Amino acid sequence: MNKLNHLLTTTLLATSVLGSVTMANAEDITNRDKAIAVISSIETGDKKALAFINSKQYTQHNLSVGDGISGFGAVLQQIPKGEAKAKVIRAIQDGDYVALHTKYNFFGPKSGFDIFRFDNGLIVEHWDNLQEISKPNPSGRTQFDGITNIVDLDKTNANKALVRDFVQEILIGGNMATISNFIGAKESDYLQHNVAVADGLEGLSSALVALAKAGKPMVFEKNHLIIGEGNFVLSVSEGLFMNQKVSFYDLFRIENNKIVEHWDTIESIPSRSEWKNENGKFGFM
Repeated sequence: MNKLNHLLTTTLLATSVLGSVTMANAEDITNRDKAIAVISSIETGDKKALAFINSKQYTQHNLSVGDGISGFGAVLQQIPKGEAKAKVIRAIQDGDYVALHTKYNFFGPKSGFDIFRFDNGLIVEHWDNLQEISKPNPSGRTQFDGITNIVDLDKTNANKALVRDFVQEILIGGNMATISNFIGAKESDYLQHNVAVADGLEGLSSALVALAKAGKPMVFEKNHLIIGEGNFVLSVSEGLFMNQKVSFYDLFRIENNKIVEHWDTIESIPSRSEWKNENGKFGFM
């Protein structure tokens, strides 16, 4: 660990010594690009990306990782050289937040969402939600395919409000009578990337009914965050799945004021005794 801390410190000091050239270039880089660089460095090993993390203030909400930049570095050190993969598929930026949807392979293949909070151009906080990659779902869709381009920037606030209402009224409130306000009736109106659910409202309803009959209903208890950019909106919630406490990350694509596509990850929240930091799974500002 001392060797790792020395490496991290040396990298950061070297970056600062580069002075105005490095910082001038950094000012031209968006927070989105900085977040992508940090995640991509898991695969590339590019230590320059560490310059985008505030080494004096980095709050970690992945409960399996130690706090601070040293905790992040310790995880990287555990990955066998050349085996890590990290391909960012989607990226949205909303104020101080950047959210990434990434195809990972470290400690096994995973689908992941990462959220970074920036302050004065540096990353100061990180959340994520990871799930193992599965075979295509009943409609033949994977956890990653589908539209990626961001459009309708002028509709960002309206789309965030639509998803906020959907989460509160449908997912938390269970008022399925109003679901037509959010999703169209045809199978092709709602493209599903959840590993176990088919397209359309019928596919969603069938999956929820099956879980309930098995005595393992999917329960959304509280929403913690809604962030979005244009036609993409990410919701972070907590609840129960398969009788376990979990965090739900749901990414929605909106078109013509309707939800038309959905990706997600569901991750179990470990018991408090297993936490490697005391920051909690949520705690958004």
